[in-house]
Amino acid sequence: MDERRSVATMMNRAPYSIGEDETLLMAWEVVERSGQCHLPVVRQDGGCAGVLDRAELAVACAAPAVTLSRRKVRDLVHGRRTVTVHPETSMLHAAAVMAEEQLDALPVTDPHGRLTGLLTARDYVAAAAGLPPHTGQAREASHIRATLPGLSPRRREPERGLPIP
Repeated sequence: MDERRSVATMMNRAPYSIGEDETLLMAWEVVERSGQCHLPVVRQDGGCAGVLDRAELAVACAAPAVTLSRRKVRDLVHGRRTVTVHPETSMLHAAAVMAEEQLDALPVTDPHGRLTGLLTARDYVAAAAGLPPHTGQAREASHIRATLPGLSPRRREPERGLPIP
């Protein structure tokens, strides 16, 4: 990997994100529908409050649905130390941060702390395989929101089995 390559060349510029005031139920819905394994959490001022991962949400969502509709995303990220990098950070430095902090996903922020993208371990694997970053990403970074406009319904795998004659 080219040491001079920046995070901006490989990050997902338009990850689905969620506001810290949304419910855990909504966070799970976003993860399920988007297919993302990591969900950046954004404060009202646009700053990144942290990243939730699918497994963490699954554990939190084991509670009754009534509880999930009352619990807020901020309950899971409150008090966490959030490590971020900037788009111009080298990929080598970002990889070192991810290894040191034992992170699978790293929020990418502008100088004001606002979320501009997400860098994941999958991005490194894709780069190592020579694949272009985030093929099929049609959304623009300016559309990072905590809502679900235009999010397609979750696709289910067809049932597998043999037809009964």
